[in-house]
Amino acid sequence: MVRLSVSAVLATSSLFSQIILAHPGHNVEEEIAEREAFFANSPRDLSHCTEILKKRGTEDKNRERIARAIAKARDDLGITKRVSGEYIRTDLRETQPGIPIVIDGQFLDTSTCQPITNLYWDVWNCNSTGVYGGVSASAQNGNAGDTSNINKTFLRGLQPTDSEGVAQFTTIFPGHYSGRTTHIHVVAHEGGTVLTNGTYTGGKITHTGQLFFDQSLITQVYKTSPYTQSTTTLTTNAQDRVVATEIAAGSDPFFNYVLLGDTVSDGIFAWVTLGINQGASYTASAAAKLTSGGGVPVSGGGGGGPGKV
Repeated sequence: MVRLSVSAVLATSSLFSQIILAHPGHNVEEEIAEREAFFANSPRDLSHCTEILKKRGTEDKNRERIARAIAKARDDLGITKRVSGEYIRTDLRETQPGIPIVIDGQFLDTSTCQPITNLYWDVWNCNSTGVYGGVSASAQNGNAGDTSNINKTFLRGLQPTDSEGVAQFTTIFPGHYSGRTTHIHVVAHEGGTVLTNGTYTGGKITHTGQLFFDQSLITQVYKTSPYTQSTTTLTTNAQDRVVATEIAAGSDPFFNYVLLGDTVSDGIFAWVTLGINQGASYTASAAAKLTSGGGVPVSGGGGGGPGKV
């Protein structure tokens, strides 16, 4: 939840699973209840890892890693990269307009403070006007007459973590919709199988949550096109009850970030560390299922709005 300059960083020396997870069809009460049930059985605080990580030299390594990743992001965003038809992928943008953002997540086991390798980080967010791809369109999710939306895969993907427990995506800064602040959905999968068609199936879910951005950054982004096209009233972080629930559970659900250029329009690099209880296993509701013939709604799985989790 802190904006840093690159010099400060140096000086302080999917995919898509085959089941498409959506989030609560704008039922905030239901979403909060799910969050509270999850937090009640899922320790995620990493404060006890601080001294252990210092002794390992992990903090210095992370600063160096972040600095390298920022430099790479600056280079990469000058080049158009698109993986057509893939779901386990790093670039989720497809043709969606918006400010590019590279998100970097490191996953640590809350019991051992060790990085978790080969965890599949599943992320998704709405586009610049608040619409989710991969679920049924509705009055709350774009144009209810757009029957093709359920077949779209924009701004969804999975990536495995490396030996440092890190995975990255390039997406666009999310828009917003009624009743919710700006956020990105995150799910951690372990023990599943990568299929030949580039999707992921099986295993268990060891984390589910949402990540947020500083209000000052949201304000900057939403002054630019295409975000200015939205006519929906913005719910701020202070007004968002899901943010409050995450914080009350001992989580720091906000990205740290730097701007990749002189202005926010040049792109953003954001990073976060997440604590995972690897002994946990959770169920995430699905709003739709991706099949070889396209997206298929799941009965009772989100009602066609931006889904669950």
